[in-house]
Amino acid sequence: MEISGKLLRDSIISGANNIANNKNEVDELNVFPVPDGDTGTNMSMTIKNAVPELSKMGDDVTVGAVSEAVATAMLRGARGNSGVILSLLFRGISKGFKGKATANGKDFAEAINLGVKAAYKSVMKPTEGTVLTVSREAGEAAAALAEETDDFITIFKATIEAGEVSLEKTPELLPALKKAGVVDAGGMGFLVILKGMLSVFEGNGIIATKDAPKTENTVVSTNAAGSFETDIEFTYCTEYIVNKKEGCDDPMKLRAYLESIGDSVVVVDDDNIIKVHVHTEHPGNAIEKGITFGPLVNLKIENMREQHKSQTEKVELEKQNKLPHVKPEKDFGFVAVANGAGLEALFRDLGVDSIVRGGQTSNPSTEDILEAIHATPAHTVFVLPNNKNIIMAAEQTVKLADRKVIVLQTRSIPQGITAMLGFDPSADADTNSIAMTEAFDRVGSGQITFAVRDSEVDDKKIKQGDILGMENGKLAVVDKDLTKVLYKVTKHLVKSETSFITVMYGADVSDSDAEKAFEYLRSKISDDIEISLVNGGQPVYYYLVSVE
Repeated sequence: MEISGKLLRDSIISGANNIANNKNEVDELNVFPVPDGDTGTNMSMTIKNAVPELSKMGDDVTVGAVSEAVATAMLRGARGNSGVILSLLFRGISKGFKGKATANGKDFAEAINLGVKAAYKSVMKPTEGTVLTVSREAGEAAAALAEETDDFITIFKATIEAGEVSLEKTPELLPALKKAGVVDAGGMGFLVILKGMLSVFEGNGIIATKDAPKTENTVVSTNAAGSFETDIEFTYCTEYIVNKKEGCDDPMKLRAYLESIGDSVVVVDDDNIIKVHVHTEHPGNAIEKGITFGPLVNLKIENMREQHKSQTEKVELEKQNKLPHVKPEKDFGFVAVANGAGLEALFRDLGVDSIVRGGQTSNPSTEDILEAIHATPAHTVFVLPNNKNIIMAAEQTVKLADRKVIVLQTRSIPQGITAMLGFDPSADADTNSIAMTEAFDRVGSGQITFAVRDSEVDDKKIKQGDILGMENGKLAVVDKDLTKVLYKVTKHLVKSETSFITVMYGADVSDSDAEKAFEYLRSKISDDIEISLVNGGQPVYYYLVSVE
């Protein structure tokens, strides 16, 4: 038996409906207890992006045309690592079906294995016991059976059966799965989609969705200052680098002066330079004071009121779901993923052109990030994902964008902030890429959140609602007391060379509670280390901690 384009079209709609119906069950297989974008949700949103395109196709469509449309839509709609891998599996099917009016079992076996190769290639260090293993072993079974028959349904069913056997073995390959008593979520999601497709191939029709569509909560925002920044106290954003003269005064005195004439002060120094950022009504005074510490380079003064006017116009376009696609005008631009008014403002202050709202529990798609890149007027755009589960989706934009894109593999907000501080406008793109990566690799990142399920990680027994302290992405502290977790995480991250700590509190922490926690932290940390508190406004994380 061969399948037509119509059958393939309907089968993929059925697969999308099936994962939508079962995404919560797949999400629950995630063994790590922190709030996350979750595998089932990301896979569902990724394949669902193809449904509108499929719905436009007539019954006389070819399998080549269907698979190409699906691959393109899924690539752009890919969310999270699981969504990207799923899109690559379907990209392989597209390559195998290219130019074909119909497809038999041998065509499918070849196609699914092309997808498996692409998926493995996309992951720097493939982990066995995941959807990669399940799809590979399913593809191997399909290829073996294709030596005996070319019947599509026979080979497709054998692919699912081999995948189920592989899925049951995933706990033996990943100890975390075995300890939790579950199978891999990504592998399960992949098989749920294939089973939804099989319903059409066997003549049982398209599986219907159980629930009405819900609005997803990921929103793209290009420099969305206008949505909350209505009163600009200081007009001029002033930045420069001081080449320290021999015997220059303590840079902290420069910081103290700048704080007396403005706000949003950032003063970062090392042995040779002082990097300065301040919002002020008197940029000349800020410059004159800086000169007393040494000669200035890379001087930049921008009128934020004029910027705000332009940004507000962009926000109005966003409300209409329209992002401006602009032509490159400058050498370098920046896109950052962040969520929370304070964090977004901080990234803008550091020079980020476009913000993609998202992060934990709300992974933006490749298309979201691509639109933000195209709304950034630069020949080279640096992208800061700021979350390990967004990096793969961001990397897919490199081949889709109409300008050069460099994805810096920032895995947290503190890393993204440090990367921006490491940018040198006088250097070329490759030099900056290396320097910014080296800078964010040195920063210690702390994240304080809560457990969404009972679990056990690294012999730590966790109950739903416990406060969890993450150190550089790894679970380190479990407690009931939020302030204690904040202190323990920060203390662990502090090293002998530490000079700065920034604590960013989230939307679920009141100003008064944040101040109390901050005072407690400051009483416990060495006076030689400068500590600052910022209202980040981020969801999910009570606190984010940057240690430099």
